[in-house]
Amino acid sequence: MLRPFTAGIVSGLVAFTSSFVVVLTGLHGVGASAQQAASGLLAVSIGMGLASILLASWTRLPITIAWSTPGAALLATTGAVEGGWPAAIGAFLLVGVLVVLTGLVRPLGRLMARIPTSIAQAMLAGVLLQLCLGPVLGVAANPLAVLPVVLVWVIAQRVAPRWASPLAFVAAAVVIGVEMARSGVSLASIPLQPVVELTAPALTLGAVLGIALPLYLVTMASQNVPGVAVMKGLGYEVPWRRTMVVTGLGSLATAPAGGHGINLAAITAALAAGPEAGEDRDRRWIASVTSGVLLVLLGLGAAACAQLIALAPVGVIPAVAGLALIATFVVSLRAALEERSEQLPAGVTVLIAASGISAGGVSAAFWALLVGLALRALLRPRSRRQHG
Repeated sequence: MLRPFTAGIVSGLVAFTSSFVVVLTGLHGVGASAQQAASGLLAVSIGMGLASILLASWTRLPITIAWSTPGAALLATTGAVEGGWPAAIGAFLLVGVLVVLTGLVRPLGRLMARIPTSIAQAMLAGVLLQLCLGPVLGVAANPLAVLPVVLVWVIAQRVAPRWASPLAFVAAAVVIGVEMARSGVSLASIPLQPVVELTAPALTLGAVLGIALPLYLVTMASQNVPGVAVMKGLGYEVPWRRTMVVTGLGSLATAPAGGHGINLAAITAALAAGPEAGEDRDRRWIASVTSGVLLVLLGLGAAACAQLIALAPVGVIPAVAGLALIATFVVSLRAALEERSEQLPAGVTVLIAASGISAGGVSAAFWALLVGLALRALLRPRSRRQHG
């Protein structure tokens, strides 16, 4: 009887603690202040919690909604665009509109499906590469603070892989606590009340090309499409149109407060929809509702999480973020290079995305996608002749 509830609690805890550091890092990356980033974390946490509750209750299916961790990683490497934080908010709103249209307009969904998986995953792998270097660079720069975090993550990968990233954050919290005690910072200085800061949106060409389009592509290719596949593998058919409309509207609602968007869960989807949620498949939707309730409650503590992160010693937070993304990086790189005929354009896409260059006010992710698609189109006829 209790298994759907316990599975939901595990799902919510893993979803939040494994990657909220990446979300804060991403929001800072596109120009958010500490307070704006805390507001964004609160908004997206509550948004995905309420969307999980709504969809699971509505459909009686264990549909779990998450924030886009790869999308946050993309933001972390993008940097501020023309128009600053208001332009980033405008880009988040545009992504929400595109997701709604993907659910309502069939040709847009088909167009999205035509984007080569190898190029989309290569762009994501290149973006993640920069962040995944965080543990390596952190150990070199500050071994006493970062090495314990890495060691906890490695040991957890051996004994409890699902909890590796959350436990790495716990280790980081201990390191931060030691640093606070050493420097005389009191726990009373950490805010407990929720922070909501609304920002009027703006929209610039740099934000559209550098944030909105890559973020939409990453959200669809690395979250929504795999999320449907995971659920199908567990015997559930996700109502595509309904889910896209709900997550798109949810993204629109949370964007003014700094939320970068919500989508179908991919990595944690199986926690609420699999056997751990009980033998009775008709009651597993309760796990998604439970997870949603917990995410709303955790989101209310976003300001405290953001302040705790701000007190971390040098190298600790990039290390935690990088460790949380290594598994996603490996999956993306493997998908990018899976087909031999796609390896050269995919490899070039990875390199450009990893370079972090910004040309014409547009981030590397867009140029990586553009060059990768062009090179693939140029080389594809030759590849066909070689394999024909």
